Amino acid sequence: MHFYKYQGTGNDFIIVDDRTQTFHLSKEQIAHLCHRRFGIGADGFMLLQEADGYDFAMVYYNSDGSLGTMCGNGGRCLVRFAADLGIVKNVANFIAVDGPHEAFIDPQKISLKMQDVQHVASQGKDFYTNTGSPHHVIITENIQQTNVFEIGKEIRNSTIYAHQNGSNVNFLEQNGVNSIFVRTYERGVEDETYSCGTGVTAAALVAHEQLKLQSPVEIETKGGNLSVKFNGNKATGYKDIFLTGPAKKVFEGELRS
Repeated sequence: MHFYKYQGTGNDFIIVDDRTQTFHLSKEQIAHLCHRRFGIGADGFMLLQEADGYDFAMVYYNSDGSLGTMCGNGGRCLVRFAADLGIVKNVANFIAVDGPHEAFIDPQKISLKMQDVQHVASQGKDFYTNTGSPHHVIITENIQQTNVFEIGKEIRNSTIYAHQNGSNVNFLEQNGVNSIFVRTYERGVEDETYSCGTGVTAAALVAHEQLKLQSPVEIETKGGNLSVKFNGNKATGYKDIFLTGPAKKVFEGELRS
């Protein structure tokens, strides 16, 4: 099996060109490949497949081998991969688990259109929204000292999200006039990742509503910088949401049984 490794602000993925639909690895085998000690190492695993009416289809697996919900950085990396293969050039239209997506391609960045978000809900003193994946968002003033793993794990497995197999958990702190720092505990990875695309999108909308930041919101993560722009507000909901940042090939190789 020929595989590729891509990363977007440190969120890294194993990608396989499966346009012939010959992929047949099990959940356990995918988890092994994503393992950072015994495998290739990645936050997720993706297949690029053909889809009628679209440039390609995105099939995403969490690093534990389970089928995932939408992954924003993964989507941006898959668009870069499709461009590297020559499938797309300047614009891509693809289908993912949460519906169709459009993306704009240039040498330094990929701008991915996310699904519309109808509202951001209060969750106790925190917030919750779904940006293609479910996200619990916490506003903090000491993000560097926050124990993202322990707090994130507790909330991810709490009873309030048991009906939907848990939630991703994001911590945000304002670090500029129109910028925030975001850290994320990811469901399916079961750990903090260097960056989470759907997570920073959720955090940007919370920052707009609660901290009065305006579009585009600039976001710093452990793995690099992203930007989220959008139209709309708390009363009307949000549309034309774009997640923008780098997506780069790391290496490629052959896996033999």
